[in-house]
Amino acid sequence: MVETTRDMGAGSAARAEGLHRAYGRGAATVRALRGVSVALAPGTFTAVMGPSGSGKTTLLHCLAGMDRPTRGAVWWGDTAVSRLPERRLAVLRRRRVGFVFQAFNLMPAMTVAQNVELPGRLAGERPERGRVLEAIARVGLAGRERDRPGQLSGGQQQRVAIARALVSRPQVLFADEPTGALDRATGHEILTLLREGVDRDGRTCVTVTHDPVAAGYADRVLLLADGVVVDELDRPTAARVGERLSRLGG
Repeated sequence: MVETTRDMGAGSAARAEGLHRAYGRGAATVRALRGVSVALAPGTFTAVMGPSGSGKTTLLHCLAGMDRPTRGAVWWGDTAVSRLPERRLAVLRRRRVGFVFQAFNLMPAMTVAQNVELPGRLAGERPERGRVLEAIARVGLAGRERDRPGQLSGGQQQRVAIARALVSRPQVLFADEPTGALDRATGHEILTLLREGVDRDGRTCVTVTHDPVAAGYADRVLLLADGVVVDELDRPTAARVGERLSRLGG
């Protein structure tokens, strides 16, 4: 078990301390996380990897405030988000973090701009048009605001999903297998876009991936197995990640 305790103070963009997450009861209990402590320094790109069932997606969801730990705490800066009431957490989540899914989760009848605006509108807010257009342009889709998802390639649809996550100008961007449904070339474009957000905008990015090549875009790789962090790689290469994963059976 590796305790990734770097930057565990309030200077971290996000951090988890002693996270446990269990599902079910009694003999059917599944312990997805077993005392995980990690910290995400501002302006860094972290990849989370591990075999199927290792707890990586659960960790991502807990860090993003989309799931609550059974025990332990999650912090965004100096705010203990895991202890907030659901309504306050939802408001803070919209303002502080963005989330990108493997499935693009776009509404087919809506335009690109309408899809980017949708989370804000569902929250009863009216996103500024200039901010929406800025987010669309930032992902390389300027001029496609009125197109619908069916008119776009898979990579372009994922770019819309990223624009939707970026429109609130989040401090931390979480991505769950963002290239899992894309071919290698298109995946490279998406990973380059995420990397540019870290290097150019100082955003913190965390992604779950099964692909050692994708992990090579990160500054750091956290390897999970059986709900704990068992290894950590700085400045990873695809070869090093692949070799470490093979030891874990991932």
